[in-house]
Amino acid sequence: MKPAATFTVASDLPAALEPLRTLAMNLRWSWRRQTLALFQDLDPEAFAASGGSPIAMLPLVPASRLAQMAGDEDYLARMRAEIGDLRTYLDSGRWFQRTVPTQGAAGERTPAVAYFSMEFGITPTLPIYSGGLGILAGDHLKSASDLGVPLVAVGLLYQWGYFSQSLDRDGWQRESYRLNDPADLPVEPVVDAAGEPMTVSVALPGGREVRIAVWKVQVGRVPLLLLDTDVEENDEESRAITDRLYGGDHDHRILQEIVLGVGGVRAVAAFSETGAFPAPEVFHLNEGHAGFSGLERVGRIMQRGRSFDEALTEVRAGTVFTTHTPVPAGIDRFDVGELRRVLDADESGISRLVDGLPVEAALALGLEDGGEVFNMAHMGLRLAQRSNGVAELHGAVSRSMFRSLYPGFDVAEVPITSITNGVHRRTWTSRAMDDLYKKVLGDVDISALSDWSPLATLGDHELTAVRDQLRGELVTMVRERLRASWLQRGADDAELGWTQEVLDPDALTIGFARRVSTYKRLTLMLRDPERLRRILLDAERPVQFVIAGKSHPADVPGKEFLQQMVRFADEAGVRHRIVFLPDYDITMASVLVAGCDVWLNNPIRPEEASGTSGMKAVLNGGLTFSISDGWWDEMKDDEAGWTIPTAHVADQGERDRLESDALYEILEHEIAPLFHDVDAEGMRHGWCDRVRTSLVRIAPQITAARMVRDYVTELYLPAAGAAEAFADDPALADEFTAWKGRVADAFGRISVRDVRIGGGRGEGLVPTGAEITLSAAVDLAGLGDHDVEVEALVGPVGPDGEIESPQLIPLRPGAGAEAAAGSESDAGASAGIGAEDGGAARWSASFTLARPGELGVNVRVVPRHRVLASPAELGLIVTA
Repeated sequence: MKPAATFTVASDLPAALEPLRTLAMNLRWSWRRQTLALFQDLDPEAFAASGGSPIAMLPLVPASRLAQMAGDEDYLARMRAEIGDLRTYLDSGRWFQRTVPTQGAAGERTPAVAYFSMEFGITPTLPIYSGGLGILAGDHLKSASDLGVPLVAVGLLYQWGYFSQSLDRDGWQRESYRLNDPADLPVEPVVDAAGEPMTVSVALPGGREVRIAVWKVQVGRVPLLLLDTDVEENDEESRAITDRLYGGDHDHRILQEIVLGVGGVRAVAAFSETGAFPAPEVFHLNEGHAGFSGLERVGRIMQRGRSFDEALTEVRAGTVFTTHTPVPAGIDRFDVGELRRVLDADESGISRLVDGLPVEAALALGLEDGGEVFNMAHMGLRLAQRSNGVAELHGAVSRSMFRSLYPGFDVAEVPITSITNGVHRRTWTSRAMDDLYKKVLGDVDISALSDWSPLATLGDHELTAVRDQLRGELVTMVRERLRASWLQRGADDAELGWTQEVLDPDALTIGFARRVSTYKRLTLMLRDPERLRRILLDAERPVQFVIAGKSHPADVPGKEFLQQMVRFADEAGVRHRIVFLPDYDITMASVLVAGCDVWLNNPIRPEEASGTSGMKAVLNGGLTFSISDGWWDEMKDDEAGWTIPTAHVADQGERDRLESDALYEILEHEIAPLFHDVDAEGMRHGWCDRVRTSLVRIAPQITAARMVRDYVTELYLPAAGAAEAFADDPALADEFTAWKGRVADAFGRISVRDVRIGGGRGEGLVPTGAEITLSAAVDLAGLGDHDVEVEALVGPVGPDGEIESPQLIPLRPGAGAEAAAGSESDAGASAGIGAEDGGAARWSASFTLARPGELGVNVRVVPRHRVLASPAELGLIVTA
C-alpha cells in the first residue's frame, strides 16, 4: 500500500546538549579532530548515515540516545571543553593581530579582505567544489582563520553542486547529481538589521530582476557568504542560475559569474552594514570568474561623482588577482556581444546591470586584440594593481602569457608576481602522522614554525610503523570502494571475491589523483604497457598504483584517457596491482594522500600551475616523484624525492615517449629497490632517511599558513595601504587621473639620445671593477624629474640581440646640454646613440661591474608615481 502522505520525525536536542549545534555550525570541526569525535561518539550510526555531517546527523539521533548523553557527565565535560576552546580560538589575538598594527589616525582601522572564488572545498558535507581550485580556496580560508586574518569569503550555494562520478561496465565515466538541501548543510541565512533573511538583487536584460539569497557558513573565524538564486520570487530560469558548478553553456557561466561578482559585492556591503564584518579594503579575486566584482565597485564609486578613470584607479589600488592557469585554453573567454548584452547599456551607454558604469569603457578592460573576444583574465589583470601566479614557474609563465598587456617591457618586468600554493596542515595530516609531529615538536600548530629540523630525530621504527599503518588503511579503503564500484557497474556479488585481495599492504604504493585532463597525462604510465606490467608484477619488488580523478563532463579527450586507464586496471592479470577509484573527493583524498608511499605527478611542463595533492602526501611522510613543474620545480630536492627529466623536443608524442621511459627507469631502478631494501627487522633505513629529509626540508614550505602569510605581507597589506591612500585623500584619484593623462600625452614626445659610457681604456674596453660613468641626453617633453624614472639597462646580449636579465641602474639629472657636449673629451671610452642633445638634460650614473664579458647597454624612461605599484602598469616606456 502506498502512503497517502509522508512526514519526517526528527529529534530535538535537550538543553544540556544545545552547545553541540554551535559546534556543528562552525566548520572548524573539519580540522579539529576532538570536536568531530564528539559527534562520532554521540551516535556512530547516525554519524555514518549523515555522511559524517554533524549538522545533518543531529535530527537522526534517537531521543533515547540524546537523553542518555545529556546525563553523561564525562561527555558533557568534553563538550564544554570544546565550546571553551572554540571561544578562545575565535576571540584571542593570533598571528595577524600580533603582526599587523591597526591603521588610521585613531588606530581603529584594520585592513580587511574579501575573497571571491567560484568554489570552496572545505568538507565533503558542503559539496560546492570540484577539485584543486576549490580545495585551495578552502585551505586558504582555514589558514586565514588560524592566522586571524580578517577575511570574508564569497561563493555560490549550488543546488546540485558538482557531479558524482561512476563508471559503466566499459569504463566510461558517468555523471549524476544530488540535491543540496540547506537543512542538511552547515549554512544559515544571513539576516538584515530588521531580522529578515537578507537578499540582494541583480538586473538582467529584459527588465528581469534576480533576487539572491545570502547564506553564511562559519569557517573558524572566517564567514563564507554563499549566494543562492533558488528563491521563490525568481522565475524558473533565474532560479537555475546557481544550479550546478561549471555546468551549462557560456550564457549560463556568465550569469553565474555576474551573481558571484556583482551580487557578491552587494552581499558583502549589506553584510558589513549589519556590523558583522568591517567593510573590506582589499578584494582578492581567486581566478577571473570573480572579475565582475571589480565592475560593480567601479560603478559604486562613479555614483559618488567620480569619472570612470578615477573609479578604476581606486578599485585597482585595493584589488588582488590570482591567476591559476598557465595555458590560454584554461581562461574564460566570451564573445564580446554576450557581455555587451548582459551589461545592457541604456540610451546613454550606462549599464542597467551596474548603476553608473559606462558599458564600452568596461568592455575595453577585457578585450583581446581584434575586439571580438572578452577575456576574463585580462579584465582581472586590468582591474587589479597586484597580481600573482601560484608557483614561481607559473609566475614566469604568466608573465610571458600576458606580456602583450604591457608593451615595451621585458617579460621579467610584467607585474605578475608569484605566491606558491600550500595546503592546510591540520586538515591533511593523518592522525597517526600528527601524533609523530606532536611527539617531537609538542602540541602546537607547527605551521607557524619555519624550522622543522627536530623531525630529523624521528626513528626508523616509529616512521615505519606509521607508514605501514597508513598504507594498510588505504588498502582497506580501496577494497571497500572497489567492490562498491563494481557493484555499481553491474557486476554480481558472487564474482567480486577478488576485490578482497586487491593490493598488498607491504608493497610500494604509488598514488596519482587529480582532475583528468589531457595535459596532466594520466596515461603516461601506459605508454609501454608491457614494461608497466613487469614493474607491477615483479616478484621481489612489487609496485602498485592507486588512481583517482574526475574528468569534466564536457571534456571528451579527458574521458577517453580515463577510460583507457580503467580498461587497463580491469585486466585480470594486473587488477590486484593497479586500481582506479571513482568519485574522488575530500574523504577519499585524505586516506589516499596519507597511505601512498610515493605521489606521482607527470604533467606536460609547464602546464601545471602549481598542484597541491603531492604536498598533502609530503605532510604524511610520502615522497614526491614528479616532472619539474608547478611547486616541485622550485622545491625539488634529489634527497627528498625524484624528478622526471623534461624532454626538450617539439613533437609531443616523442616527448611522451622519452619522459615515460625516464619514469619507468627511475621507478624500476631507483624507487622500488630503495623501498624494498628491508633489513631483518623490517626496517627501510634508506627510505626513512628520505622521508625525514622531505619532512624537514620540503614540508615547512608547503603549508597554507606560509601561503596566507605571504599573501598578507606581499599583497594584502600593500593593497590595503594603496586603498587607504585614496580613502584618506579624496583628491588623490583626481590628481592621479590628471597625471596619467598628462604623462600619456608626453610619452609620445619623450626622447633618449646620445648614450655614452665613460671610464674605459678606449675601443669599448672597460676594466673589471673600474668605475664607469654612463650618461644620456633625455628630453622629458615637459614632464618633471619627479614624474619619471630614467634607468640604464646593463646585461649580456643574447642570440636574439636582446639584453638578457638586465641590471637596472637609476640615472639622475645633472648638467645641461652644454656640459654634456663638452664632456666627450673626458669620456675615455665612449659609445654614442645619436649625436644631437637638442637642449635635453643630461642624466648620468656611476657604477662598477665585477664580471668580465661583452655587455649591452640601453637607457629607458618609465613613469613614476607613488600610486603606481609597478612601472609597467601604464604600458608606457621610451628607450634610446
